[in-house]
Amino acid sequence: MKRVVQYLATLVLALGLGMAQDARQTTLIYGGDWSDLITLDPQVSYEFSGGLITDNLYETLVKFEGTDLSNLKPGLAESWKVERGANAWTITFNLRKGVKFSSGNELTAKDVVYTFERALALKGPGSFLFTDIAALQPGATKAVSDYVVQVSLPKTSSPGTFLSILTFNIGGIVDSAEVQKNAKGNDYGKEWLTDHSAGSGPFRLVRWDRGSQVLLEANPNARNKPKLQRIIMREIKEATVLRTALESGEIDIAEGLTPEAVKALSGNPRFKILRADSLRLNYLGMNVKEGSPFANLKVREAVRYAINQDELVNGLVQGNGTKIQTIIPKGLLGYNPATPYKFDPARAKKLLAEAGYPNGLEFELLVSTGICGGGVPCADIAAKLQSDFAKAGLKANVKAIANAEVLRTYRAQNHQMVLVGWSPDFPDPDGNATPMADFAAKSLAWRNVWNNPTASKLANQASLETDPNKRAALYKLLTELVLREGPYAILYQPAVPIGMSAQVQGFVRSAIGTVRFENISKGQP
Repeated sequence: MKRVVQYLATLVLALGLGMAQDARQTTLIYGGDWSDLITLDPQVSYEFSGGLITDNLYETLVKFEGTDLSNLKPGLAESWKVERGANAWTITFNLRKGVKFSSGNELTAKDVVYTFERALALKGPGSFLFTDIAALQPGATKAVSDYVVQVSLPKTSSPGTFLSILTFNIGGIVDSAEVQKNAKGNDYGKEWLTDHSAGSGPFRLVRWDRGSQVLLEANPNARNKPKLQRIIMREIKEATVLRTALESGEIDIAEGLTPEAVKALSGNPRFKILRADSLRLNYLGMNVKEGSPFANLKVREAVRYAINQDELVNGLVQGNGTKIQTIIPKGLLGYNPATPYKFDPARAKKLLAEAGYPNGLEFELLVSTGICGGGVPCADIAAKLQSDFAKAGLKANVKAIANAEVLRTYRAQNHQMVLVGWSPDFPDPDGNATPMADFAAKSLAWRNVWNNPTASKLANQASLETDPNKRAALYKLLTELVLREGPYAILYQPAVPIGMSAQVQGFVRSAIGTVRFENISKGQP
């Protein structure tokens, strides 16, 4: 808190007490663990904190609004058109006119071309989204005029997925003149953009004090004028310190509170509690390789009937999660709210008997020694499942090891049953559908040795479908198939517990972690 206090003290000295109080009222101090922040370069940043901040420094051609991650909205592009050619897809973007960067330079098509080529040339941690997922090639983005851009993609890639990727910070359009002016050698301005900004977003970067805070101020040239003048991202790693800082008024928002802190603050009228959705799914993976008991569909069904999901979500997780049984998380196109599996130990026992295990089944359940989504230790969740399973004749021998070792075992297909989580890299259903349904993708379906040609075909068809209604229909077929036959028992979709001053208005956090700072204000509760 030292630097924030210093900042406020400086304001008092510079402006006088009255004006400093006004400045505090137009300043939002947002506390959380931002220790994953490595860079503020939109084409290089791949961590959560970097995405949260750069989303407010840069604009993208298309975007999602609020908590709706299903319907793309215009961003810098007023409109766009997808056309299927003989050998490629062509996406044409019509840019808004008169948009200015914080430097005062006008944003035109050449900035879009430079940005996409820059993302490919830098080969940053998120560049695979352009190269491997979208198959975007150097030279495939062209400026047709100052305000029209065309992007060509091979027919084997999904234009819908590419549009979703563009909402991620890698698609944040940079001021090409400003970046090139500050470039060193062939670094495309990478060193300079680490702690400077060159965007058209509602805020501009003033300072990043590593390990302490990031200071943003309103961009005077922004088309979306923010309601607050400045944002301070205060880094606080310890959960107890985070709660104390909120209670003392030193910060306005605390992200990442423990379930106990949420409970303690819930009855206090000075604060508001938000359980923001995430796109993470916590689930059980069952290895269905030949010879495994889980290769039998009836055993997998028995497992799903042997989980008391309501007690898990409402009791152990204390409501910091959503009950879900299908593979596309709530908030994305294709989300299927079906929850047909109710806790029914008798039915689970019957299924086990029909599968050839009339006296029950013993197996190993692999879990991490760390924390699972919703702030609950994974070992506690495993103990709850073990208890539920026992009522259905399933004896789970829990093996708790370091998360890295869990993942190594899982990736080598050496598990029987594993408790893990999964989050998509970009807000598109394909970020879950292909890994969980297509064996050839060599991801989750492969790890569980589940090779279902129908599921693979549906995932591929859905990823390439450009009509949202047809795409949603394909995902409905896919999610129902995986729900009944797949190697997973989806447990819950964790929430992110956030506490904030009752004065904070307009705070919305999407499931992908986006917060539009320009919509936030402070006033009387």
